[in-house]
Amino acid sequence: MRWSWHLNPALWPLARELAKAKETRQAANSLTKTEQDMIAEIRHKTLASNADNLDRTSAYLTFFRKHPEVHWAFLAHLVSRNAGWSMTDLRGELLPRLLPVKVQHDYFSFLERGNWLIFHDAYPQLLLYEESVKRQTNLFHLLARLDVSLFMQAVWNHFWKTGDSKLLSISLIVNEQHYLETHMMSDEAYRNTVVETLPFALQEVLRLNLILLPYRGQEDGALRLAGEPVFHFASLTERIELGKRLYSLLFGDTPIKEGAMRWAGDKPHTGSRKDFWPHLFHDLRETTPGEPYRKRLGNCQLLPGGKRLYSPALRQVWKQVRHELPKAVDWYPAKKGVVMRQLVLARNQPAFSRAEEAYCQALEKIELAVLAKGRLLGT
Repeated sequence: MRWSWHLNPALWPLARELAKAKETRQAANSLTKTEQDMIAEIRHKTLASNADNLDRTSAYLTFFRKHPEVHWAFLAHLVSRNAGWSMTDLRGELLPRLLPVKVQHDYFSFLERGNWLIFHDAYPQLLLYEESVKRQTNLFHLLARLDVSLFMQAVWNHFWKTGDSKLLSISLIVNEQHYLETHMMSDEAYRNTVVETLPFALQEVLRLNLILLPYRGQEDGALRLAGEPVFHFASLTERIELGKRLYSLLFGDTPIKEGAMRWAGDKPHTGSRKDFWPHLFHDLRETTPGEPYRKRLGNCQLLPGGKRLYSPALRQVWKQVRHELPKAVDWYPAKKGVVMRQLVLARNQPAFSRAEEAYCQALEKIELAVLAKGRLLGT
């Protein structure tokens, strides 16, 4: 059961900030030369760090290390790693045996555009916060000039006063998913080529979409996986709820958070799943290209004589993409009636702190699909 926002006094100050932010935007004055230079520099840094999934993912972690109070940046780092793994899966051992080349490109375009858009919107917010800390003054009135929602201007003002890391994180989750909905998920081209296609539905049926949070065990240092399955990605509400569950899992459990920070610090993101499971994956192909696939997996281990699954580094298989800038559209005015309800965490967020078994099952299901297709085609 969720509380209605108007019964939750903790959200009243944010509601007042939203009212003030609207007045501030309407009364915004022209920028000083210093402010103009600051905006230009933030845009330049964002563009430079948004070249591909590897750069974005690294930038989130670098920021979080400097500003650990902004929890969302670390969650974004780990989720962005997952986006990179999904991109390279499209050119790895298994999926290319099931998906035509055009579908691989369509899926990559979908993943890359979403990853790029979120960074394009969120990273300027992080950099402006960094400038505010550096100058010891609230600069969030400049978010309007960076095409950031009125909603987030109010949230950052509230965070500046209260330091409420949880509310900032949930608000960023809500904001980025509304932003994605406005600029991509509503795009008919993506819906026709990816979201409403049979392969996308098949992935959900087989539960192949898992967001994994690798972390080091507190006592033994062993690599473990926390995570959440992705249900109904086309649904804005489901994506927001997924983000909130992941946040609760990561920052509501100190051993997972600290273990994930240790792992992320030790293991630079390459896009290859070898980064977390080198016993099953390798970024070099260990079999001859084109040879029939034979069963290799059993209970998360290679069968005797089995070769590791090919999981390439991202830059081995995908080139950088030049993106078209989105239109400056603020999603908030059309959605302000539902946003406060979306900020409330359910009392009992489901925890999936040991995701190894679920991920093993997903791998074995897709392996079975590959073997079945091979038998059907006689390959």
